[in-house]
Amino acid sequence: MGFSKRLHCLRWNSRKTGLQEAGVAVVKRKGATTRPESIGRVLLAWYARSKRDLPWRASSPDPYAVWVSEIMLQQTQVERVREFFVRFMERFPTVHDLAAAREPTVLKYWEGLGYYRRARQLHAAAKQIVHEHGGEFPRTVEGLRSLPGIGRYTAGAIGSIAFDLATPIVEANSRRVIARLVGHAAPLDGPGGDEPIWEIAAGLVPPRHPGRFNQALMDLGAMICTPKLPLCSRCPLASACVAHQTNRVAAIPAQAKRRPVKQVQETAVVLRHGESVLVERRGPGEWWEGLWDFPRGSGTAAKRGRRLGLVTYSVTHHRIECAVREQIMTRRTTPTKAQRWVKVTSLDALAMTAPGRRIARLVARSGD
Repeated sequence: MGFSKRLHCLRWNSRKTGLQEAGVAVVKRKGATTRPESIGRVLLAWYARSKRDLPWRASSPDPYAVWVSEIMLQQTQVERVREFFVRFMERFPTVHDLAAAREPTVLKYWEGLGYYRRARQLHAAAKQIVHEHGGEFPRTVEGLRSLPGIGRYTAGAIGSIAFDLATPIVEANSRRVIARLVGHAAPLDGPGGDEPIWEIAAGLVPPRHPGRFNQALMDLGAMICTPKLPLCSRCPLASACVAHQTNRVAAIPAQAKRRPVKQVQETAVVLRHGESVLVERRGPGEWWEGLWDFPRGSGTAAKRGRRLGLVTYSVTHHRIECAVREQIMTRRTTPTKAQRWVKVTSLDALAMTAPGRRIARLVARSGD
């Protein structure tokens, strides 16, 4: 179904989608075009002039680099990913290098990006690509989605950017651009909330240069069609944008209700014997599974020892205040299978949780 017909269908389902008939009429009276080929031409011309200079973009995109960057970009800001991407690719330049690495090494080079499940799935997918596909990426969306950690968006990104597949992608930036373009004012969260946007995106993506088009949508959302104070006067699609023409840019897309933040207090116990401290690996189902951290204490154990400081951090709608206390041991206790004694000077070599790394710095300073 073409974009004009999709727009027509959305208009007739305005209660569900939030696209008001009056808004469409305003756009038509102003002579705006909603033909996908026209939107594609305008957007690609803008992208050629204004695209962001990112280390994973190349004239001949490597599917491995595209894949690594897209996994890193999930729930992480572009500017933060830049430095991590370069470091990661220097250590694991090919999918074979990544597949051959040990998981602790992969986690160490992922440290600081958070959401470590992404790194484990990246590692697992690399092994599958090497062992089941001879080191070559599947060249279909269905094949890409069969790999661990690759969902609808990531498969579309790799497929369109690396293999020129005319497949759509919808992420935070392109979602906002498309919602404003068609005047989709309904909330985009919840089951199926994105589906109308995916339908429109599928009607927009061109058969030629689909990867550039998809990247242009994302860049437009990141640089021009921003969540707050969008630069509509500089937008190449302003004349075709329902939200702009009906003065509803600030209201589209509708904001989802924020979940309340739960306040949590805990104590990290630094057990120290000479130059060594006890660390433990986070277990299955815990935050930062597989990474090293300092034990958390409870009851009287958490109140003993010298206070080193306070570490605060946030995880999935939790705001944690973690008091750090050091206890000097006259002898080493026998560690469990998940624990080990490590010299303070060797902590840098471990893949640690974000709060664990901050606690380690407190420990290092306490010995100065």
